[in-house]
Amino acid sequence: MTFERKLDASIIADLGGTIKIGELKATLPTQSIKDAFGDKNKLAQRQICEKIASSGVADAMAAFSEKPFFGVSVYCTNNYLQSALGNIQRFVGSSIKEALAELGKKSQFMGFRDRKHSQLSHVEVIKKKMVENQAEVLFCIGKDETWIASTIAVHNPFDFQKRDVYKPNQRAIFGMPPRLARMMINLSFCNAGKTLLDPFCGVGTILQEALLEGAATVGIDANSWCVKAAEENLEWTAGEYELQGADFRVLQGDIGRLAEKVGLETVNCIVSEPDLGPALKQFPTESYAQKIIEKLEPLFTEFIEQAYRVLMLDGRLVLVTPYIKTRSGQPVIMPIDETVKAAGFKRIYAFSGEIFSSKLDVGRLIHSASLVEIDERHKVGREIHILQK
Repeated sequence: MTFERKLDASIIADLGGTIKIGELKATLPTQSIKDAFGDKNKLAQRQICEKIASSGVADAMAAFSEKPFFGVSVYCTNNYLQSALGNIQRFVGSSIKEALAELGKKSQFMGFRDRKHSQLSHVEVIKKKMVENQAEVLFCIGKDETWIASTIAVHNPFDFQKRDVYKPNQRAIFGMPPRLARMMINLSFCNAGKTLLDPFCGVGTILQEALLEGAATVGIDANSWCVKAAEENLEWTAGEYELQGADFRVLQGDIGRLAEKVGLETVNCIVSEPDLGPALKQFPTESYAQKIIEKLEPLFTEFIEQAYRVLMLDGRLVLVTPYIKTRSGQPVIMPIDETVKAAGFKRIYAFSGEIFSSKLDVGRLIHSASLVEIDERHKVGREIHILQK
């Protein structure tokens, strides 16, 4: 995704789903990459080397260090070039070393000889101080156009880890990662001055992230232990991050009395993960997975109906439904379309054609009505839906 104006690098702290932000330095046609590394065209390779030299990425590194230590991350949407990514990485690194040598600088390139992937991780970039030294080059190969950029910001997992590990109360099995909670909050359009509700708040992970956005937060849970645990976690968050005037409350109650608890049309956004079913030790059969879904359906139906009542006009509901992997390989999901329509909600697609360059191949993203978050080893994942009143 590209932006016309330069972004403040600090914005990445608010973007749970963004790993890196780069400043565009130069572009070149992807066809030249295909010629250089698919067809091994020497002239095309020389032209790419010249473009890298003139992009200014080496000049920026030279300004920060007498002996630059740098890395290259290659991202590619083109299947034709997948097998050549290691060669492209080494070529770009060598081209930068040559450009630095022209500037009278000896340099060291962080190689990828033992790597499976052609990118530096965000943790490596942080530990090697590559953002501060403008020392990571992003080589992004799109469908028609290739971008050369310098990394100006990376996702810092340590701050999210702090909120996950060091808060007073955790739920190891059923806990939501703070990074995912932040992504869902962003999808709800929650920000300072708004009120966010989580009717299945657990220990308050979603509420914590909303509080850090400056929103007023209301949590509800049927479990009295969760109510107390969430309150303690929110108090810890407000103190740890010095949130003056942090506005939060946690109530005990079930979903059937949601409107009674918070009132009609009182909240701007609802972000929540209801019960996703039992913790499975092995992949279930399709029939057993279907029974889990059927048992949970009344809860989700009631939740969606109640959510519509308490949301203000144009308010958003971002909810998680279970995505169960089965032995057959066919996932079993929660069918909510009829309930959503009957309640009066309309679906919001997370990605639209307006936010992407026409040169990017993102057709599947644009046409996806939901987002799925699941680890390879997990039996039950999360299907994330965005609904608007």
